[in-house]
Amino acid sequence: MHRLLLTLLLLLAALPPACAAGADDLLEPDKAFRFSARALDARTVEVRYGIADGYYLYRDRFRFAAEPASVALGQPQFPKGQIHEDKFFGKQETYRKEVRIRLPVEAAGAERLKLQVTSQGCADLGVCYVPQVQSADLRLASLGGSRSSILRESEPFASSPERVTAASDDVRFAGVLESGRLWLVIAVFFGAGLLLTFTPCVLPMIPILSGIIVGEGRKVTRRRAALVSLAYVLGMAVTYTAIGIAAAFSGNLLTAALQNTWVLGAFAAVFVGLALSMFGFYELRLPSSWQARLTAASNRLGGGDWGAVVLMGALSAAIVSPCVAAPLAGALLYIGQTRDALLGGTALFSMAIGMGVPLVLVGVSEGALLPRSGPWMHAVRQFFGVLLLAVAIWIVTPVIPAAVQMLLWAGVLVGSGVFLGALEPIPQGASGWRRLSKAVGVLALLAGAAQGVGALSGARDPVRPLAGLFAQSPEAPLRFETVKTLADLDARLKTADKAVMLDFYADWCVSCKEMERFTFSDPQVHARLGEMTLLRADVTANSAEDKALLKRYRLFGPPGIVFFDAGGREIEGLRVIGYQSPEKFIRSLDLAFALGD
Repeated sequence: MHRLLLTLLLLLAALPPACAAGADDLLEPDKAFRFSARALDARTVEVRYGIADGYYLYRDRFRFAAEPASVALGQPQFPKGQIHEDKFFGKQETYRKEVRIRLPVEAAGAERLKLQVTSQGCADLGVCYVPQVQSADLRLASLGGSRSSILRESEPFASSPERVTAASDDVRFAGVLESGRLWLVIAVFFGAGLLLTFTPCVLPMIPILSGIIVGEGRKVTRRRAALVSLAYVLGMAVTYTAIGIAAAFSGNLLTAALQNTWVLGAFAAVFVGLALSMFGFYELRLPSSWQARLTAASNRLGGGDWGAVVLMGALSAAIVSPCVAAPLAGALLYIGQTRDALLGGTALFSMAIGMGVPLVLVGVSEGALLPRSGPWMHAVRQFFGVLLLAVAIWIVTPVIPAAVQMLLWAGVLVGSGVFLGALEPIPQGASGWRRLSKAVGVLALLAGAAQGVGALSGARDPVRPLAGLFAQSPEAPLRFETVKTLADLDARLKTADKAVMLDFYADWCVSCKEMERFTFSDPQVHARLGEMTLLRADVTANSAEDKALLKRYRLFGPPGIVFFDAGGREIEGLRVIGYQSPEKFIRSLDLAFALGD
């Protein structure tokens, strides 16, 4: 009995500290109720609150005011809320998770207004906040025909630039995270990861994993190939998540620091070494003592050591895939604003696993299809040796001149063509496989010759090596003015007399080069860009000035495009994150012209 009484007394003594701990865990008002506002058109403003879990806002506590005095606000349009039984105020209509309120505006010719919103909310712990006052400076769109015609093509509730174009995909993904629904976050980001697998920032991982599995040799089985693939993907996913969370808290994409000559060169050298081991050069040319060491190292990197496979996946995520796509940008934006590393990290991990699923499928299929021994296995190893050489060239592409890239591709292609028998006659009675091998060899030889001729003739595009020889009337290249600091940018924006496009670019960003090669070169896009002031922030060096430019516009890395009106003010909600096709980019430009005049 005495022991029971003592236990009850201890529990009662612990209650006040527990309550105090609960109060200490309360979020600050601006984090519990995240405020934002935007002008949907010249007569409508939308106010939005992202509400943290365990918190709610009262419907009848909202108050709205606007400046200047010539601006009149109409009756707010509230969505339907939830009825909450309040012990002090009785039944109250409240909002959880999110609330969007629309305000009719009569601006009387004013182009800008200052909106002031008063709100009040409480926490489920029983603590209510004092009324909070927040404000936003908004630019009202004109009622010009060009803009309205464009906006009519969009959804009824999504008639702002933020919803019309893919430029705000990062905001949409951040909105998914703000919903707080774990199953939705996992599903959406897993699906986004599946789609990202087929982008140039991730595709090089397929031959890397394939080379590791082929390096298993005779001991490879479907089960072992699956385990090797899972180990590789796990290393990739954990690293991707860790780097993403660190980038969100620091404001910088840490993989950008790895995009330099020494790191990329060392990583490429690893793949060259693996490729040479696939070709058997170690056995033919190196002393036995060196051969044993290199063979052991190759085996460890080829899957014999699980830790080495995980490490290779981690290095691939950090070095091969440094670009920022919309899902990644959305997750980083959410983590950076809310400091919710758990939910944001879950999203990043789900996206990385989605990126890894096709890799696992490729690995398992190789484990089932690869021959165990004999001439076929020798040929397969040499094939993946060529792929590993291609990956090595791909890795160092950002830090070597285009002409050198083309000559390297020429060497790999010509060598592959010769190896496949392109210059040898087909013997009598040759099999169909032998004839196919020669045909592929001839194609590789011709492609390599085209790369070499193009490089020597002044071409600088490996995708179109002979374009310069046959072009009749090449278009004048787009003229980008380089801005190196915030001061340079501000000075240039002050003198702008037309719409401005600021392009964040880096030599190591594959998606940036995609935009240049496929989107900016499109005739319609090229013509529209000629009507704008084009600025470029080259953040290749990842210097302090580069980081400051990225931080101002809440970007974590390239590619990213920000638009400004003729007065040098940013057009809110209209951004391009990641690669956009010419068709989508033209829609972004149409909005930039409509809103930037």
